[in-house]
Formats: sequence, structure tokens, C-alpha cells
Amino acid sequence: MLKKILRSYDYSIIAVYFLLCLFGLIMIYSASMVVAVQWFGYPADFFYEKQKINLLVGFLFFLFFAIFPYKAYKNKTFLISITLAAVLGLFAVVLFGHVTNNAQSWIQLGARKIQPSEFAKISVIIYLSAVYSKKQSYINQLNKGVLPPLLFLVFVCFLIAMEPDNGTALITLLIGMTIIVCSGMRFRTIMKLVMLGLLLIAVLSPFLILKFEKIFTENRMGRFAGYLDPFGTGQNEGFQLVNSYLAIGSGGLKGLGLGQSVQKLGYLPEAHTDFIMAIIAEELGAFGVAFVLVGLGYIVLRGLFIATRSKDPFGAMLAIGISCMIGIQSFINLGGMSGLIPITGVPLPFISYGGSSILVLSILMGILANVAMFNNYEEKFKAEKAVPVPHAEPSQPNANRKWGAQRRTFK
Repeated sequence: MLKKILRSYDYSIIAVYFLLCLFGLIMIYSASMVVAVQWFGYPADFFYEKQKINLLVGFLFFLFFAIFPYKAYKNKTFLISITLAAVLGLFAVVLFGHVTNNAQSWIQLGARKIQPSEFAKISVIIYLSAVYSKKQSYINQLNKGVLPPLLFLVFVCFLIAMEPDNGTALITLLIGMTIIVCSGMRFRTIMKLVMLGLLLIAVLSPFLILKFEKIFTENRMGRFAGYLDPFGTGQNEGFQLVNSYLAIGSGGLKGLGLGQSVQKLGYLPEAHTDFIMAIIAEELGAFGVAFVLVGLGYIVLRGLFIATRSKDPFGAMLAIGISCMIGIQSFINLGGMSGLIPITGVPLPFISYGGSSILVLSILMGILANVAMFNNYEEKFKAEKAVPVPHAEPSQPNANRKWGAQRRTFK
């Protein structure tokens, strides 16, 4: 039994997860050593050592969730617990959260900080997947099958936006909508949801106009100004994006060499967090960027493949939610640092510095590995049961007697 289980794990996706985490650890050291000394007065390996501890803890959580059966998450008590934990954690942030980079997104626990909005993604993925998998028989009934879980999603996104953390709120909303679209609803039901969303925006538009200055603050509008005209606002709003362009352009095909970045010397803010890909492009060139993109792309596509193979709707939606979260977050991070979309302050999965981020990703990757293991195990187990047991060959005397009986019958 144990050998069958161990043989059923998808070791390719596990290997890519470990490789990306280790690569990210190396790049965090390279990108943060100057910042740690010059800006904070820390040792050069300060952020490297902290991330190393984060990764070790994350690996332990990964192993636990890779072994723990994912089907247990459908338990009603467990679902109530994770939803309450998510809501209470977000309320705690709004009431007495720690402010960093103009966002009240963290709770200080002794010497460490946690970001409840990151853990809320786990609650959203598990809760929506479990509830919609149970509602398959009436999933197209709007009042009974669709709206109750959707209200939870909207409420969680609202609390995250109140911090304010619009990037994480957008990612959480997109994750939830992806699970809803893939839950088995008819196209007509999805269009009804779209119409309800448009109606809600129309109802809230007067409030948005009245509270325009509070909602669209100078800092938020500055991000749009830096996005639309980075070089015209290069001394203020566009400063970060312009220096990201310089880092990307300097790297070329092969890069300047590991540790040889110029932009990390104080020119590019958040070099070891949101803009770490710019440092990768500068030091390792197109080859380093390709390594990260191929790794992230493989995890996303492999996760979607795992979803298509799952006979269990809950497992399929879990795999879809996890894969899409990694894909959406990667797109938003890379789009911001390349000027494709406005900067949102979202970390690059597995690569950027951050304890809450790597812990959440490790938990979700463990769940994805467990879904894949169950798929493979059930397929192999059913295949073994389906193979007919071969009959024993008759012994020579029996065969002779049978042949003799056939000869007598023929005569």
C-alpha cells in the first residue's frame, strides 16, 4: 500500500516547486544584500537567512498537506472553521493591522509579521471548491446553488480592499470567479452572474463618485500616471518602472552575471520582493527569465492537467483554483514590472521574498500534489482490478485426458 502511494505522486511538479524555491532563495540573496546593509543596517545575508527559515517551514507544511487526504477538507466543521478564520483574520488587520508600504495588510506577532489576506486565498479556494462540488445537482439554481458562496467571496475581497490591498483583492476575486466558471454551471447561469455584477456596479457608482477622493487616493492615481507615462514621471511615480526597464535592458541575452546587478544598489526599490524578476533579467539575462517562466508555466499547465484527470469534482476544482492562482499572480507581477499593467505590489510566486506568500504557496502545492496522487492511485488501483486473473494452465495428465475425450467424441 505505501509503495503504491509513493509511486503515485507526481514528482515532476514537486521537483519544479523545489527548484523554483531554491532559485528564488539564491536571487533573494543577490538582490537584497546591498539593501540590507545600506538601508537597514543589517548583515548582507539578513533577508536570505529569513527566507531560508520561511522555506524550511514551508517545506514542512508542503509535506504535511501532500500526505493529508484532500477529501477531508469537505468536512462541514472544517469549512466553517477556515471561513471564520479568514474573516476574523481580515477584520483583525482592518482594526489593528501593521502598516507597510501604505497598506495595513500585516499583523505583528512578536518579531514576525503575517499577512492574513494571503491565507484568505486558501480559504476561498477550498470553500468554493467544496461547496460547488456538493451543489452539482442544483448548481444552476441561482438563489440556492450559486449566490451563497459568491457572497462569501465578495465579502472577503471587500475586507482585503479595505486594508487597502487592491492587488490581492483582485487576485482573490479572479481565483473565485475561475472556480465558479469551471464548476459546471451552464453558460446562461454565468451570464446571469455577469448581469448581476454590472447591476451592482451601477448601484454603487453614485457612492464611488461621492467617495472618489478617498477611494482613488493620490498614491493609487500615481501608479496609473507612472504606468501611462513612466519616463515623463521618471523622478516620482514612474521611478520604479523606469529602473525596471533599465535592469531588463541591461541584462540582454546572457546577463551581467550573478551578483553583478547595478539597479539593486539602491536604484530599484523592492528589488528582492515585487521587482525581483528585473534583477534576474539584469544578472542572468533571457536565460534566467526563461527558467522562471518555464517553471511557473509548467506548474500551471500541469495543475490544469491534473484537474482534467480528476474524477472527483472537488479535486478538479481545487487543482483549477491553485493553478489559476499561481498563473494570475505571476501575470500581475510580471505585467507590473514590465509595464504591461499598473504596478500592484504583488510578489512573484516562489521567487519573491515573503514569509506569508511562500507558506501559502507551499500549502497549496502540497494540496495539489495530494490531488495528483489520488488521481494516479485510483487509476492504477482500478486498472489492477480490471485485469482478469489468468487461469492456471492444466497439467499434462489433465490435458491428455481432455484430448482423449475429444478424440472419442469425434469418432
